[in-house]
Amino acid sequence: MQALLDAIATMACPTEARRLFHGRGGRFPGCEHLALDAYPPVLLLTSFKPLDDAQLAAVGEVLAARWREISTEPLNWAYQCRGEGAETRPMAGAVPEPHVVTEAGTRYAVHLLRGQNHGLFLDMAEGRRWVREHVAPGAKVLNLFAYTCAFSVVALQAGAAEVVNVDMASGALAAGRTNHELNGVKAGAKFLAHDIFNSWGKLTRGGPYDLVVCDPPSFQKGSFVATKDYARLARRLPALLAPGGHALLCLNAPELGLDFLHGVMAEHAPELALVGRVDNPPAFDDIAPERALKVVVYRRPAVGVT
Repeated sequence: MQALLDAIATMACPTEARRLFHGRGGRFPGCEHLALDAYPPVLLLTSFKPLDDAQLAAVGEVLAARWREISTEPLNWAYQCRGEGAETRPMAGAVPEPHVVTEAGTRYAVHLLRGQNHGLFLDMAEGRRWVREHVAPGAKVLNLFAYTCAFSVVALQAGAAEVVNVDMASGALAAGRTNHELNGVKAGAKFLAHDIFNSWGKLTRGGPYDLVVCDPPSFQKGSFVATKDYARLARRLPALLAPGGHALLCLNAPELGLDFLHGVMAEHAPELALVGRVDNPPAFDDIAPERALKVVVYRRPAVGVT
């Protein structure tokens, strides 16, 4: 745990949502269960095994000491323990409600005190940056497994004409609507609370799309299991993409490496060409990149190009 305390003792005052300490990446032996994130004005300590009172007190003391050095605002921090579920409790200060954070100038609503998904996946920051940099003005985007629609917000800010957000969870899409409103990009956004695998006809008729974003859960019973469902998804991509269009594919299953994803694409969507992998944020550096989040880009050749 000393590596976490050392990181806290030297951290800068965070102004945007980001990871501050990534023990999960295996770079700090003995801290593999720990992560510290900034969701200003709140810091969130997450542990994948219980911490005792003495350990929490040690973290609290170092946080308080460093906070006095870098900020004139009160310290707000919370602790989440993950096991069978996720239990979160405030440790000092308060968690605002509503709670809005920024990343690269874009605003997102988050919720730290309920569940283990907080409304914004910090490890996907580079994927959102890729969308911002590559969506062309007037583009049509399909955002599958949209969750709270962060990709949609960024795409519309980049000039997309239309984004279709699809997710089974109507509550997540409601949060997505809030994110669009926070950023003044409601026009052009559509929200479909559908099971993707029962909606291909509707989605295909609404295309073709210049960009299809696929960010599914790695294992969610009744929704998506990567080992069997990524193939079903890959088969549909060529018909969804416009000539020259891109697919941004995400896989967050530690047990499945890039070879799995590339193998699925080679077998089920061979007409799409690999463009490359999108690097993860430096804060999520991992000794085993194959176990970390994998984000790759494929492209449908333009007409007349092979």
